[in-house]
Amino acid sequence: MGSPGLHKARDKMADAGVDEVAIDTFAHYYRLLEHGETGMVPESTIDPVDMPSLADVEVDPDVAAEAIRHTAVIKLNGGLGTSMGMERAKSLLCVRRGLSFLDIIARQVLHLRKEHDATLPLMFMNSFRTSADTMAALARYEDLPVDGLPLEFLQNKEPKLLAADLMPVSYPKDPDLEWCPPGHGDVYTALRGTGLLDLLIERGFRHVFISNSDNLGAVPDPQVAGWFAASGAPFAIEAVRRTPSDRKGGHFARRKSDGRIVLRESAQTPKEDAEALADLDRHRYCSTNNLWFDLDAMKQALDVRQGILGLPLIKNTKHVDPGDPSTPEVIQVETAMGAAIEVFDGSALIEVGRDRFVPVKTTNDLLVLRSDVYQVGSDFVLDQVATDVPFIDLDSDYYKLVGEFDKRFPEGAPSLAKASSLRVVGDYTFGRDVQVVGDVALDSADAERVDQGAVLHGDADA
Repeated sequence: MGSPGLHKARDKMADAGVDEVAIDTFAHYYRLLEHGETGMVPESTIDPVDMPSLADVEVDPDVAAEAIRHTAVIKLNGGLGTSMGMERAKSLLCVRRGLSFLDIIARQVLHLRKEHDATLPLMFMNSFRTSADTMAALARYEDLPVDGLPLEFLQNKEPKLLAADLMPVSYPKDPDLEWCPPGHGDVYTALRGTGLLDLLIERGFRHVFISNSDNLGAVPDPQVAGWFAASGAPFAIEAVRRTPSDRKGGHFARRKSDGRIVLRESAQTPKEDAEALADLDRHRYCSTNNLWFDLDAMKQALDVRQGILGLPLIKNTKHVDPGDPSTPEVIQVETAMGAAIEVFDGSALIEVGRDRFVPVKTTNDLLVLRSDVYQVGSDFVLDQVATDVPFIDLDSDYYKLVGEFDKRFPEGAPSLAKASSLRVVGDYTFGRDVQVVGDVALDSADAERVDQGAVLHGDADA
């Protein structure tokens, strides 16, 4: 029979035209919630994991070229950048020289196609909020679409559930807020539901590379493609060494009960295990969200599970209106696409350099990306020219939102190539050609201007 809440949720999704595969997947997780599933992964159930490094792997150039010619690329592009005050696709943000994330991604792929004589189709998993803007921005690249394959497919949506009784929430003031995305684990559901999984196999592709559109380091690199093809693994994730800034984030581990690799997110970590989560010597690797999978293996896994991959549940508790804590508390049922690593026998991990993991989650990250820490070459691949990536901490009262951030860097980012860190407390506007050297801290209760050509050294303190 099922519960009244699930019946209402299913009806609501069907009325909104949500794909049947996505509705069945949502129902699977709803039942887990009803039975008290929390998705938690206690420290006592896992061990640390080790892995090879790409730097130590030799890949035959012919194998690499063959692999990239049978690879399709998917970019997750459903985010609006709301945490930075944006109302459009975050990938429309300007990175440099008038080029957005989307521009650079498109040009990276077009360059690789020519260099390796590869079809290399590029597809974006958009949300209903990012689709129109994204497709309009990509229209200038007439050679980007591949005949017979879409340039985009849409992620699914699901109802937010009242935390009190798991009924789908009603919010007439803004009905859009009654819905939420199912997390990026939805990519597998969407690929199956749209028929794109079968279509790629029919067209002769063997592998898929998936990454976030806000990570310009995530290039479909032939060496990584060759390693994955040669490994014979059905599924793999690129990992990086965790740094102090990753202490609160997820990590890889090996489950004691069956020896499988798992990806434990911070939301899946019990409070009593917070110290172990933050232990960089114990859990040394985190995910880049750069994923590779074998198309036939993915199809088989979905077929035998009736379309439900069975990724671990992530129970995300928020408010109907995230910006208004007085609105009812709701549960968002989510999954992480990297968690699919535990579904497949023989899944693999590979350590890559930080040059393949340059995510932009805040304006702190954006400042580094726009600075001279990186160069963008003729292949449109980011090249880190600074010895180290500096730590940036801008006062959130003045720099958190992109509009306010841009006002304070009207002439572009300062030089950060020789910087170790930049901490700003207060309202500073930066002139042209400012250089930051070493560890610099600025602190003022009054609005200040950093003059054109100023060189800020480690002892700077305004």
